[in-house]
Amino acid sequence: MSHRPSLDPAVADVRRAVRSSLARLSSPGPLVVAVSGGADSLALAAAVAFETRDSGAAATAVVVDHGLQETSAEVARGAAQAAEALGLGSRTVAVEVDGVGGLEAAARTARYRALRAVAGELGAQAILVGHTLDDQAETVLLGLARGSGATSLQGMAAVADLDGIPLVRPLLALRRSTTRAACAAERLEPWDDPHNADPRFARVRTRNTVLPVLERELGPGVAEALARTAEQSREDAEAFDEMIHETIEDIVEHAEAGISVSASALAANPAALRHRVIRLVVASEFGASLTRVQTLEVARLVTDWSGQGPIDLPGCRARRVGGRIEFTAV
Repeated sequence: MSHRPSLDPAVADVRRAVRSSLARLSSPGPLVVAVSGGADSLALAAAVAFETRDSGAAATAVVVDHGLQETSAEVARGAAQAAEALGLGSRTVAVEVDGVGGLEAAARTARYRALRAVAGELGAQAILVGHTLDDQAETVLLGLARGSGATSLQGMAAVADLDGIPLVRPLLALRRSTTRAACAAERLEPWDDPHNADPRFARVRTRNTVLPVLERELGPGVAEALARTAEQSREDAEAFDEMIHETIEDIVEHAEAGISVSASALAANPAALRHRVIRLVVASEFGASLTRVQTLEVARLVTDWSGQGPIDLPGCRARRVGGRIEFTAV
């Protein structure tokens, strides 16, 4: 009797994760898959190709050439060819990285802009990217180091919004070792980005130094614990956000050239809720993010009012007018 060869466990794990993510999409349709040529994106591309081959959903690999290395065009061609060999369509997009906000942040901004543009052209229902549990753990640690508060603990969402198109991270519960094992089992040859070994970048130091030290000193499972913390924090934040939106409906009014909030209603709420309302009002009305210091200064207009003047904030100004806090554009 002949036996079918058993499926490698790593390949099965990646396919299962992709299948689960695709099942949560609203309807079958074109997909964009971000492919860099690295192990994570190649494993993702292989799984998407397998899971969509009989569904009729066209999947296109988008390879973004950041132009940051002499061989970047060659690497991009190789990644596109690998995706095509798996059965995906491919598009290669060259971008300019302006360096604003740091090289990593600028490259990420350019990459997502390119992915969104291609997704719009193709009418894609989702953009799939290959972030793993390791990436999640690194993101949480970096956020903590920056002092980003509870927001940093939320890490990356399994599904986010990228200018109206779902940005899906199917591999967020899988380790990087799993994607490498999947590539090996499927005889895929991933490209290792030299930037991923460059200690100039905080994420590289976190990956190669900080996490290994934590694992060694605290015991194994630190990355998994950070990822669990992110998931639980995101659930809590979503519930808290519902409360905030309900609160805002009752205490916010439109004002000339801006918006106003009842000072007494803000004062009646706990500090955590009060601060979130302030940040959300500024973010939603003026598209700006407040620092912790700026948020506390606005809160003093509520809790420590002694006639102080207006507070200049990113994109707006806050001032106390009678029993309300007014936020107006500048």
